[in-house]
Amino acid sequence: MNPQQFGKVAVLMGGSSAEREVSLRSGQAVLNALSEQGVDAFAFDPAERNLFDLKSLHTDRAFIALHGRGGEDGTIQGALEFLGLPYTGSGVLGSALAMDKVRCKELFKARNLSTADFLVVEQGAHFDVEQIIAQFGAVMVKPAHEGSSIGMAKADTAAQLNQAINDAFRFDDTVMLEKWITGREFTVTVIAGIAQPIVEMVTPRGFYDYEAKYQANSTQYFCPADLTSDQTDYLQQLAQQAFKLVGASGWGRVDAMQDKDGQFYLLEVNTVPGMTEKSLVPMAVKANGINFNQLVINILEQTL
Repeated sequence: MNPQQFGKVAVLMGGSSAEREVSLRSGQAVLNALSEQGVDAFAFDPAERNLFDLKSLHTDRAFIALHGRGGEDGTIQGALEFLGLPYTGSGVLGSALAMDKVRCKELFKARNLSTADFLVVEQGAHFDVEQIIAQFGAVMVKPAHEGSSIGMAKADTAAQLNQAINDAFRFDDTVMLEKWITGREFTVTVIAGIAQPIVEMVTPRGFYDYEAKYQANSTQYFCPADLTSDQTDYLQQLAQQAFKLVGASGWGRVDAMQDKDGQFYLLEVNTVPGMTEKSLVPMAVKANGINFNQLVINILEQTL
């Protein structure tokens, strides 16, 4: 690897989404890895600088470490396309679709990819919490356009559901109500179209929420996950199908669950996963003998 081949690299981090703090940590880790390998890289926070400054700074390409809205939803990708700057990860369409949980689910359903049943509620519209609980039992409430489990909550009574929906409306005007799945949680990293070893996340918190991801010391990770070879092959292929279906490319992560009967269900596609010390993508590739610095270079090489 010749670090000069990349030219001047902007590591986009921070931003103004609800995931700003995680993005700053991801971006700093990426910046450190690039700098350690001799790449001319610098930090760039779109919340603090005009994006057009990238041109005056003679930037050659961008490593996107922005999470959530403005960074993972096609917005920054479109701006970089306009500026003529190569960037890491998915393009405009793949980023936008993957960030939209509702359209992701609709695509999964349309292609008969296994995913849990769901409903959508809009702010200001009528919804009957009693009827929803009667239909689904327990429900996972998710803002339609947030990541890192922000605004998510489980509800198994009408009162809990009403509160959870109103809490989720603080983050989004559209909220998805997904039938609760009791079982195991997994994630599959996809790099250059190839599924990496599966990671299983085990938390005492009920589900893999924001605290379990970034703050708790009680979360356990198993990689490769304890699955049969047939189950591993099936889940990896399912993840690759989902990744391709939404138009994602480059690198990313697909989350899934397995119920008590062994059935797998797709949850969502992440096109700019976390790259912190607790992140899942570095954990997955490490099982394939790839360290963090190599991972960062592999991702950046996709922009050449």
